[in-house]
Amino acid sequence: MRKRSGVVIVQNGQVALIERVRNGRVYYVVPGGNMEPGETPEETAVREAYEELGLRVRLEWRAATITYRDSIQYYFVASITGGDFGKGIGPEMLGQYPPERGTYRAVWLPVQDLSRREVMPRSIAEALIRGDLAEPVSTTEE
Repeated sequence: MRKRSGVVIVQNGQVALIERVRNGRVYYVVPGGNMEPGETPEETAVREAYEELGLRVRLEWRAATITYRDSIQYYFVASITGGDFGKGIGPEMLGQYPPERGTYRAVWLPVQDLSRREVMPRSIAEALIRGDLAEPVSTTEE
């Protein structure tokens, strides 16, 4: 089973997301990625925040554990400690993936807009909309 970690960063009523455009479809994902050998979920979340968003972060708490298909995903609420938003150095952010993988762009999206956008994982978006991400979310998504 694959393991992934991501970060949920909310600032001034907006959440940091990755805007994906692929095959004409626009959707948003919580920044994160696969755990590398020897990494903890926390280390993965911190690394992915830097690679995808260009931000140094401090993890506050684990907000969710989600089972999705063949993966377990850990999501952490994080606060920004440094860096430059939108300056991620990961290959996807630098346009180094083949064109069929689509595009990736770091964006701030108002929390109030999450109900009108396709945001994944959906349980994280719904918790943000409700304003209750302080309570851990544990779910299986389809």
